[in-house]
Amino acid sequence: MSSESKLFQPSHLRNICIIAHVDHGKTTLIDHVLRQTGLFAEHQRAEERVMDSGDLEKEKGITIKSHAIQINYKHTDGQEYILNLIDTPGHVDFSYEVSRALAACEGCLLLVDATQGIQAQTISNLYLAIDNNLEIIPVINKIDMEGAMIPEVTDQIIDLIGCKQEDILLASGKSGIGIEEILTAIIDRIPAPTGNTEAPLQALIFDSVFNSFRGIIVYFRVFNGILKKNDKIKFSNTGLEYTADEVG
Repeated sequence: MSSESKLFQPSHLRNICIIAHVDHGKTTLIDHVLRQTGLFAEHQRAEERVMDSGDLEKEKGITIKSHAIQINYKHTDGQEYILNLIDTPGHVDFSYEVSRALAACEGCLLLVDATQGIQAQTISNLYLAIDNNLEIIPVINKIDMEGAMIPEVTDQIIDLIGCKQEDILLASGKSGIGIEEILTAIIDRIPAPTGNTEAPLQALIFDSVFNSFRGIIVYFRVFNGILKKNDKIKFSNTGLEYTADEVG
């Protein structure tokens, strides 16, 4: 959690991830969400990619590694919320990345390409989300493209997850259609995190990176307890103990 998150009640937090088949436009959609919520300057609105920052990701145009980002969003009710959003890989080879991200969330956006319909990896990732008891928000993306099959894809989603037609959101990551509706649905339909701050610390690591100046930076979801700078922490899998040099 960030230092800014401490000012917010847990009821004003949402932990979500976005899952889809490869090339169904989820990273492009998230890029538009980030720009619309004011995290990036106006001059970045064109074709520059935000989430896929790795050289290979930019070259291939696919997400290889999960990316976590925090969004401050003011709801229509006037209340400000913090959305912790994880963009996950869509390729079948990175299912482990997806499973870790899902375990750290309460809900997910299930994105389906309007021109392709439901694909194999869409179903695979959906089953992972169901196994983690996540609230699922179905989204049909690329609705403004020639060849979009909105009624057909809508029927596919209804058959797959048993939702109502009005539960399915329509969007376009390229032109920004439906972004506000998605943000509103995240607040209204995904439950807030629960936990006991008085309990011993329990956290789930869902990602980590190496920084040549700071060392190992761990991305984690806190389920119980509180973690502060200079606290002693123990990794249950390895049994090794460390000191939290910085929390942010």
